[in-house]
Amino acid sequence: MKLERYSRSARRLHTAVYLLTLFLLATGWWLLVGREGEPSPVARLLGLPDAALHVWVGWGLAIAALLPLVLARRGVAAFMRETLRRDPGDLGWLLRWPLAIVTGRFARHEGHFDPGQRIANVAIVGLLVALIASGIGLVLVHFGPVFVVLAAVHRLATFAFTVVIAGHILVAAGILPGYRGAWRSMHLGGRVRIDQRLKRRPGDREASSR
Repeated sequence: MKLERYSRSARRLHTAVYLLTLFLLATGWWLLVGREGEPSPVARLLGLPDAALHVWVGWGLAIAALLPLVLARRGVAAFMRETLRRDPGDLGWLLRWPLAIVTGRFARHEGHFDPGQRIANVAIVGLLVALIASGIGLVLVHFGPVFVVLAAVHRLATFAFTVVIAGHILVAAGILPGYRGAWRSMHLGGRVRIDQRLKRRPGDREASSR
């Protein structure tokens, strides 16, 4: 039996956000290490400066982040509710997590997300908000103390977000034994086998074997 962990619209949004985010991280780090005067391969291909590409793709990410607030408010509410929930067994689950990522024997948990996913959701969403807000501020403000603060926030959020996303990719790619097959929940139809790490939870839908 296979289960659909996320709806098609959620998977599409996830794909759009991570493609935009990875591009922004690439161009952001290119600029951060002082290579603004040296066009990146993508900048050469498109004939645009890296800074301009970073700004325009940043606006695209801002739009992608705002769309669910307009078009999928119930989904956003459900995501927030499941992310911010607290259950008595959360601490025990987290204490067993280091061993579980090797053995695959994760403790039972309640809700759609496990406690680790909830922490990751808070970190990713919070840092994305900081990056988008400070990025828009940097576009609108070009000098002065406010600019200095915004630049510092954007830089620090970039450092933290890079670490968090690297960890997210490590887990989602299924490199760790306990997370093998996890990537299927967002790709190739979003169907995962019930006997994999992603066990059936409230809100999961049985998927057809198309």
